[in-house]
Amino acid sequence: MIIMFTVIGFLCGCFMFSYWLGLAVKKDLREIGDGNPGAFNLWHVAGYKLGILGISLDFMKGYLPLLLFLNYGLIKGLLIVPVAISPILGQVFSPFMKFKGGKAIAVTFGVWSALTSFEVSIAYAIILAILLFGAKLLKVKKEVATDLDGFMIVLGMSLLGLYLMARAFPLYLIILWLLNLILLSYTNRNKLYKLLKRTSL
Repeated sequence: MIIMFTVIGFLCGCFMFSYWLGLAVKKDLREIGDGNPGAFNLWHVAGYKLGILGISLDFMKGYLPLLLFLNYGLIKGLLIVPVAISPILGQVFSPFMKFKGGKAIAVTFGVWSALTSFEVSIAYAIILAILLFGAKLLKVKKEVATDLDGFMIVLGMSLLGLYLMARAFPLYLIILWLLNLILLSYTNRNKLYKLLKRTSL
């Protein structure tokens, strides 16, 4: 059963709604900006209305299936981990995109919202807001800010781990957090590399 639920989660995650919405308005997100076929790039190129729709659909990919499984008591404890990470994996390695999907930020928020009744996703949003505010105070150059976004996403997820531990969340959520951190580091690897090169010059 767990394998079936994991496959369902992966299939939900692999639907590239934001990319398809972009195509609907004749915008190929892979050819714009950083090439991310996700909701935030959609917002940037097609406006806030389609952007919000894309974010909502990507969020629901992680939120709805997991919430359903949890409400019916179909998954518990460590068995939650493979099911919870599967929508994120689906977004990152979508077969519809030749296994080169999005950065999985919105779906990450969806997964943690379902698991913790929004507590952890709100904490992550606050951490990201503080990091963004800090970057604005430092008046980071525009060309650096683009790469810094990826760094803040990864740093924010790293700091979220401290929150989980401080709040004594169960082990399976710590494991899920670690896997999530690895995936976000992978999806932002190019920005992290560029930022590292800039700081080493």
